[in-house]
Amino acid sequence: MKCAEAGNMSNGRFSHLLKGVWLLWLWQAVFVAGTGGKLWEVPTTSFTSSSNHSESMQCQYRHLQDRVKITADIPPRLDGTWVSTRCEVRPGPEFLTRSYTFQPSRHFQALQHYYTDSSCADPAYSLMIRGRLRLRQASWITRGATEAEHHLSKVGIVVHSPAAKQRLVSRLPQGCVGPTLSRVVPGKLYEMYNTRAGRGCLAALGFSMLEMELIRVETQHHAMEEKIQELFLGDIHTDWTQRTLYRPTGYQQPLQNAMHHIHPCPVCALVYRSSEQRPPGLHRSPAAQLSLSGRWVSQGCETRPNVLFLTRDFTFNPDQHAWEGIYRHYSDPVCSQPTFTLRASGHYAQGNPSVKISGATEFVFKVTQVRVTAEEESTAKLLNGTRPGKCGPVGGWEVGVEQDLTPTAGCNLLGIKLPHKEYELFKTELDHRKHPLLFIGERPTDGSSPDRPQRRPTSFQAPMVICSSAETHPSHRYGFNSKQVQSAASGTDRLAQLVLLVLGCVLFSWLCCF
Repeated sequence: MKCAEAGNMSNGRFSHLLKGVWLLWLWQAVFVAGTGGKLWEVPTTSFTSSSNHSESMQCQYRHLQDRVKITADIPPRLDGTWVSTRCEVRPGPEFLTRSYTFQPSRHFQALQHYYTDSSCADPAYSLMIRGRLRLRQASWITRGATEAEHHLSKVGIVVHSPAAKQRLVSRLPQGCVGPTLSRVVPGKLYEMYNTRAGRGCLAALGFSMLEMELIRVETQHHAMEEKIQELFLGDIHTDWTQRTLYRPTGYQQPLQNAMHHIHPCPVCALVYRSSEQRPPGLHRSPAAQLSLSGRWVSQGCETRPNVLFLTRDFTFNPDQHAWEGIYRHYSDPVCSQPTFTLRASGHYAQGNPSVKISGATEFVFKVTQVRVTAEEESTAKLLNGTRPGKCGPVGGWEVGVEQDLTPTAGCNLLGIKLPHKEYELFKTELDHRKHPLLFIGERPTDGSSPDRPQRRPTSFQAPMVICSSAETHPSHRYGFNSKQVQSAASGTDRLAQLVLLVLGCVLFSWLCCF
C-alpha cells in the first residue's frame, strides 16, 4: 500500500527512474573518491536514529515510545546464529522459518524449513545450505546496506513425509525426479548440489541465496543495557520467474540474533534448536479476528526496493468503509531526512477469505483523493515545473505546504492517476506481547500495481501496530472507506522514485558544469 504506486507507470518510465537512482548514487561515489574516501565510507559513519522521531511514532505503544537508539555498523558484524521470530511468508506463497549461522571465517550454514500451512505447523521439507560469504563494499544503491558475494559449497534436502515428497515430485522437471527424488527417504539428508553438480533442480524449486548479496545489521539499544540485533537480508522478487535472477535492493523481514532477540520469543527458541532432520513445528494459533478500525502505524523506518525509505500511517473507518493513508518518505535508512509526504484517501470493500493464505482476507481499495507535501526545496521545484492542469496547482508548490492532486486527476509526472483501484490482501496476528499486528500485501518488486485480481499479493509488508484508542485521532478531512488503503501506498513509492531521478539528474548536471 504505497501512495506513489497509485498510478500505473510504464516500463520505460520505470527504467528512467532507475537510471536516476544510479546517477544520484554515482554522484555520491565520485564525491567520496574525490575526498580520498574508501569504499566503506559510503556512507561514512554508523547510522543512529530514535524510535520517536516522527509523529507516527508518538502513536505507538508505550514501549515503542521510549527512546531507543538504533545503530548499524558498516561493514556488518555477522558472527553468530540468526533466527526467524515468526512464520514467514514469501511470494508464491511459501511458508518458512530460517536459521542462519555465520562463522568468523565467513563460512555460513543456513537452514530453511518449508511448510504446507501459513502457521508453519506442518513441515514439508528442509534445506541445509553451506557456503562462504565475502563482504564487498557499502551499497551505492541501497543506502545503509552492504553488498556481498556468496559461494555455495553444498545444498541438501530432507523431506519430512511421503506426502511432501509427492508434492515435490509434482513441482520438479522429470530430469530431477529420477536421479534425485526417487532415492529420497523421509528424514534422510539427500545432497541436491555440491561444487561438482549443477543447480538445475534447485532452480526448479525457486531456490536462490541471492538474499545474501545485500546485508544490514541493526542494533536496538534499550534501557538496562538490553539490546536487540536484527539481520536484514535482500528481498525476494514477487515474480517467481525472476527469483533466481534478481539482485535485491530492498529487504526481507529481519532475522534476530539468537542471543539478542525480543522477549518472550518462543519461536526463536524452537528455530534455534532445530536441525534439518528436526524442523520446528510452530503452534497453530487461532486466527485473529480482522478488525481494521482505528489507526495503524509503522513500527520503524521501512525499506522498499529501488531506494525507498518510508513510514506508513493508516486510519480506517469500517462503518463508512473509508480510509486514509499517510506515507512519509525519506532519503536515509533511518527516516530522519524527509523528502515528501503523501496523503491518500478513498474507500474499500472487504472480500472473501484468501484460499492461498489461511487467516488472510481479500480486499479491493480505491483511491479517490491524493495530497502531496514537498518537504525539501528540490521537490517543490520539480513539481512547479509541470505543465498546467497535469499535477496540482501550477507554481503553487512550496516546502511544507500540502497541495491537492484531485482536481488534476492525479499527476502524470509522478505516475499518480485518480481514481485508482487495487486488489489487496490483509491479515492480523498477535505479537509476542499479545498486541495486534496488521499485515498488508507486499508491493510488486518491479514497481507495478496489483490492479487486477490475478496480481493480488501473496506475501506481506512489515507489520503495522495499532494505536491505543486514547491516542487515535482520525482525520475528518476525508471520508473513509476500507477500499483504498493499498492503492494510495502504491503512489507513494513511485513519487519517491521520481524525486530520486530528478535529484540524480540535477546533481549529475551540476557535477558536469562545475
